[in-house]
Amino acid sequence: MYLGAGNGDINTIIGGIAPDWGPFATLGAEARTMVQVVMAVAILLCLAIAIWGAAKQRIGATALRDTFSAEQGKGLIVAGLTGVFIIGSLGTLFTIIYGMAI
Repeated sequence: MYLGAGNGDINTIIGGIAPDWGPFATLGAEARTMVQVVMAVAILLCLAIAIWGAAKQRIGATALRDTFSAEQGKGLIVAGLTGVFIIGSLGTLFTIIYGMAI
């Protein structure tokens, strides 16, 4: 029997926000933990912005019949989810850029 993810663990999934690659490999454990905390807080902030945008769009479109509020909510959703994607991709981006510099 062949398992596709037989040797994987949770670190494989969340490795994008745990910087132990490239230029962050030389940092100490405390500095690496601080970078992880900052990245996790930034992801939570972006998700909060996306949730706020969804609420603003829903309330503006239905209860208030305010099209400007609904459009502003769409913008917040896009901005929040884009921020989550960019922060989640930082591991790949830094590895590529750092590898090209060496």
